[in-house]
Amino acid sequence: MLTIYNTLTKKKEPFKPLDGKKVRMYVCGLTVYDHSHLGHGRTYVAFDVIARYMRSQGLDVMYVRNITDIDDKIIKRAAENGEATDELVNRFVKLMHRDFDNLLTKRPDLEPRATDSMPEIIQMIESLIDKGMAYATSKGDVYYRVNKFSEYGKLSGQDTEALQTGVRIDPAEDKENVLDFALWKTSKPEEPTWESPWSAGRPGWHIECSAMSKKHLGDTFDIHGGGSDLIFPHHENEIAQSEACNGAPFAKVWMHTGMIRIDKEKMSKSLNNFFTIEDVLSAHPAEAVRYFLLSGHYRSAINYSDDNLQMAKASIERLYTALRGLEVGVAPKDDDYTKRFIEAMDDDFNTPIALSVLFDLAREINRLRDENELAAASNYAASLISLGDILGLLQDNPDHFLQGDVDPSEIDALIKARKQARIDKDWAESDRIRDKLAAMDVVVEDTADGTTWRKV
Repeated sequence: MLTIYNTLTKKKEPFKPLDGKKVRMYVCGLTVYDHSHLGHGRTYVAFDVIARYMRSQGLDVMYVRNITDIDDKIIKRAAENGEATDELVNRFVKLMHRDFDNLLTKRPDLEPRATDSMPEIIQMIESLIDKGMAYATSKGDVYYRVNKFSEYGKLSGQDTEALQTGVRIDPAEDKENVLDFALWKTSKPEEPTWESPWSAGRPGWHIECSAMSKKHLGDTFDIHGGGSDLIFPHHENEIAQSEACNGAPFAKVWMHTGMIRIDKEKMSKSLNNFFTIEDVLSAHPAEAVRYFLLSGHYRSAINYSDDNLQMAKASIERLYTALRGLEVGVAPKDDDYTKRFIEAMDDDFNTPIALSVLFDLAREINRLRDENELAAASNYAASLISLGDILGLLQDNPDHFLQGDVDPSEIDALIKARKQARIDKDWAESDRIRDKLAAMDVVVEDTADGTTWRKV
């Protein structure tokens, strides 16, 4: 049975959907004002695999991932660029889709934008004011009363008294309490605005996700996810808003991904130590990057380095090499490899163990090939491809992955010429061709079945 670690309860729990086999999952998406970095990729590859696996086990997943398309950072960047906010947003949404498509992730079922949910946002704020959980200031801002929500801190473990110690209220904010957070902000001149009962303004960041998840998934849904950096204050504030407004539990299970680290610090834009997905994919194959992101458990931090990415590339090459030259047969049912793979994934989506099962399967394929049991090898090749698909791996043609987009006829001609030179004992010509192949990043491999080659 599938078990998932719940950040809310701090333990693994058997997962049972609220509604039969239907799973409603909301994952916090990007604030689109810049290029996506590999830390974003880590989170969305993880939830892509989570959705893929649950669907492979017969669950009907509704995966919603929002787009924050109005925010202080967006407004600031658009002003710096001298462009309209919607132009900036649309440009980076296209780039985001390109990057995540290139990371081989499937798009979510719904991708709502905050600005398309303004009526729902305003309605939720009105409800919180009516219940005494929020208040409007004379300037037209609206704040949430944190101290009125008795369970504040239950997700993050933060102590409200400790948070308030030594913190002063900014006079410009006109708040009752230092912990109160903005639900609505009065817009400054030249900023985008929406009409509301309090002022011409725009929503705070936290209320957007509460309104969008309620709109598309209901008051209570199965899974809420995101990066671990969102636990506090974003997700804590979402709980406070939603549960106070709806009078019902918000999300049954909370899931959070670990950070990518560089020199023991998390990868983030605020630290200016991030690598964009575009830049990483320009230097490394997409499947190698995806393999790297799945090589650590989704809740654990992983360390970024070129060496680790090269190791990931070598690993995925080993799997493709096992598939090379085989017809794809019929995957055995209920074989030991599939059972072990499912056991790993049922244990809180343990992709490192699942990947190790793929390597055991590849070794068995190689053994069967060596013993000329090609029919059995082809059937296990089908298993390897099928299990790999759940992880978003091994769906390319093996020769294409291993040889890249170079012209194979040119390489084959060089290999044939080198072989003839060796037969003729023309060692100078043989060395010249070898050096030319090496300059093309081509590795020639002589096997019992003949000579093959691959790109490095």
